[in-house]
Amino acid sequence: MQAWVIGNWKQNPATSDDVDVLLNDLCAAISTTKRMSHDNSARCQIMVAPSLIHLAAVSSRLKATSVLCAGQDVSAHSASTGAYTGECSAQQIVDAGATWTILGHSERRQYHQESNDTLLQKMTHALSQGLGVVFCIGETQEQYDGNQTLTVIDNQLAVVKAFIAEQPELIDSLPTRLIIAYEPVWAIGTGKVPTVTEVSATHQHIKQTLAGFADSLSTMTVLYGGSVNADNADSFAADPMIDGALVGGASLKAGSFLAIATAFSKGSI
Repeated sequence: MQAWVIGNWKQNPATSDDVDVLLNDLCAAISTTKRMSHDNSARCQIMVAPSLIHLAAVSSRLKATSVLCAGQDVSAHSASTGAYTGECSAQQIVDAGATWTILGHSERRQYHQESNDTLLQKMTHALSQGLGVVFCIGETQEQYDGNQTLTVIDNQLAVVKAFIAEQPELIDSLPTRLIIAYEPVWAIGTGKVPTVTEVSATHQHIKQTLAGFADSLSTMTVLYGGSVNADNADSFAADPMIDGALVGGASLKAGSFLAIATAFSKGSI
């Protein structure tokens, strides 16, 4: 199974010049890796999600490479256009050069109070415009401490179940158009990391839950995110339940980001 390593740049870098430096470093690192005997790039798909203001420039720069480009969100109000100041539609994200988008990230859930109904609208709009969706789920520290992880995940995965109920004709296409990213909120950017055993068990639950929605979803890709770095990537990549990583801070340094991708390239053999 092909691994995925996705860099979520969030509200970074600050300037276009900084973006150019990061892209230069990333392209140079990829080129160097391909010249080396351990190149396993075909076994790991790399993708980056820049901020909206930089999306078109980044996607244009990466067009000649194997690296994909994603948006960080889409509007819930309309898939195309409308009187929604400050919003950006799925159609506009596609026009800017993205082929995927991240939805449901914990920071969006926290700062924008995104509900399941809102996320269902966003997922519907994104998929209707041909965007793949990286759908983020995960529990807070309080929920983790209260042994509520699986209950929270089941509630968040209800968005996928609702989408299937509304558009059953798309079920068979979802394994190639929808990726689940398990990101425990308490591990994002904190340096706190769950054990590989914990992550593996949670991923197994996610995959079994999705397979319960429809047989064709038994092959869904499930990524881990939450303080993944070059030092711990090998241990996560070695577990067959973990299909890749959604990377935050470590994706802003080309060397560490590519080291994570290399770990999952080897782990997918």
